[in-house]
Parts: sequence; structure tokens; C-alpha cells
Amino acid sequence: MDRLTVEITPGRVTAFLGPNGAGKSTSMRVLLGLDHPTSGQALVAGRLYRAHRQPLRVVGAHLDGRAVHPGRSARAHLTSLARVNGIPARRVEECLEMVGLASVARRRCGGFSLGMGQRLGIAAALLGDPQVLILDEPANGLDSDGVRWVRALLQDLAAQGRTVLVSSHLLAEVAQTAGHVIVIGRGRLLADCPIDELIAGATDAVVLQTPDAAMVASLRGALSGSVIEADGTGQGRFRVTGATAAAVGDAAHAVGARVHHLAPDRTTLEDAYQRLVGGDVEYAAAAPSKESVDV
Repeated sequence: MDRLTVEITPGRVTAFLGPNGAGKSTSMRVLLGLDHPTSGQALVAGRLYRAHRQPLRVVGAHLDGRAVHPGRSARAHLTSLARVNGIPARRVEECLEMVGLASVARRRCGGFSLGMGQRLGIAAALLGDPQVLILDEPANGLDSDGVRWVRALLQDLAAQGRTVLVSSHLLAEVAQTAGHVIVIGRGRLLADCPIDELIAGATDAVVLQTPDAAMVASLRGALSGSVIEADGTGQGRFRVTGATAAAVGDAAHAVGARVHHLAPDRTTLEDAYQRLVGGDVEYAAAAPSKESVDV
């Protein structure tokens, strides 16, 4: 992977995005000293992870919901981590309560569902009350209530001034949770900016609806350098690329075309992300044939 130079800012949730194989998990493992870079260094709170005397009090991490001894109970798992890091036993109970596992604290982890394992991993990350949180797909395996809980938890942690870095493939959820985004593809840094800025940068089209379809040819002449395409609905709706809504409105007025609707195309985070990484997908599948979807 190429050298990535980024700085995660406290007080907000930062989403870490990229296709499978882009290097997200590797980057997180390098941050935690589990993998070693060929050059450069990754610092947490200004130091290498291994240089912190009690790292769990500085950075809380959750990379794998199944990384627990199956024969241990949830309480025993957290208690062992607490003892190694000099964390009071009462904090174990607080974290079990915080993630909703207090009632199953005595159960062996081997019998936990994926969602329960995720909650336990988050509890372990919170155990040292750290200022930095690094979480890899924390909502994976959770039901809708669990996903909403994770969203609220991350936003609350960020509001407390903590640094929160979250890797996720749930882009609709990321759009509701994070304020900043880092995107990589094939080990290269593709974006490091506020989510709103990424979406705004991908909004380069205007939706136009007019009953005067015959005037579209005149519009094309008036909007030199733009592309006007019917959206396929047969309702007089067109997508204009390469011109602002103001320019389209002025051109329509100039050629005498009536306008029933005119607005910037509503680009989602998923749209912006796909435009950014479209050529960097590691395992691109062929589009399904028409025969395979008509049932």
C-alpha cells in the first residue's frame, strides 16, 4: 500500500471507506501494531501504539466480533482485559450495561450471536474510557435497533470530544453517522474531506422537467458543452450534465421552454462513493443479464 498521510480529528465521527481489498483493515492493524508498515509510521495520540504503557486507556479498538475465547463468559473476557490494563472491576459492569449485555454476562461467548459478539467487542473497546476509538464494521450482524444504537453511541462519543474512526460498508448508515470521510482504493488515498463536501463535489447534474420536449434541441444549442438526456420515464424529465440549475433555467427562458421542475440532481453518499472508487474495485462482478432477473 502507498503511504497515506491523514490526521483524524477529535470531536467527530470519521468514516473509513474503500472497496474490499483496498487496505482498510490493514491500515487499522498497522495503527494497532498488529501489522508493520514497510515505511513510515502510524501514531495514536502522538505515539506508536506499543509505546503506550496502558494502551486500552488511550485507544479502544474493535476489529473482529469473534476474537474472543469461546469458553469464557462475557464478564470474564472483559475482566481479564481490565486487570491487564489496570482498569477497576466496576468499569466491566458499566460497559456490560452500556452495550446491553448485562443480562447475559455469565454466558459463554461461544454461544453468542454475531450481533452479541459485536456488542461485546464494542464493550472491550470502551473498557478503558479511551479518547480514541477504532472500530471495523461495528454494525455488522446487528438488527435495526442495534444499528440505531451504534449510530447514537458513536455520535455521543464524538460529541464528548473523542476521536472516532469507523470502517463500514453500510453507506446509508455512514451518511447518517459520520461527518468526515476518508476513502482509499488499491492502497491510494482518494478522498479526505467532510461528507457534505464529497457529495457536493459529485453533484454535477440538474433534473429538468418540461412539457415542451420539442424545445430540448434548442436547449442543447443554448447550453453549449452540456449533455441533455431523457430519464426514460416518458414524463418530460431530462438530466442535464455540465450546467448549473441557474444556467439551465436561463437557457429555458431564452428559448421559450416552459419549466415544471428544475433542481440539482440529488446525489447520495453511495453515488459519490461509486463515482470515486468505480475503477478501483478489487473484485468487480459482471452485471446480471436480463434473463437472470426476469422471473
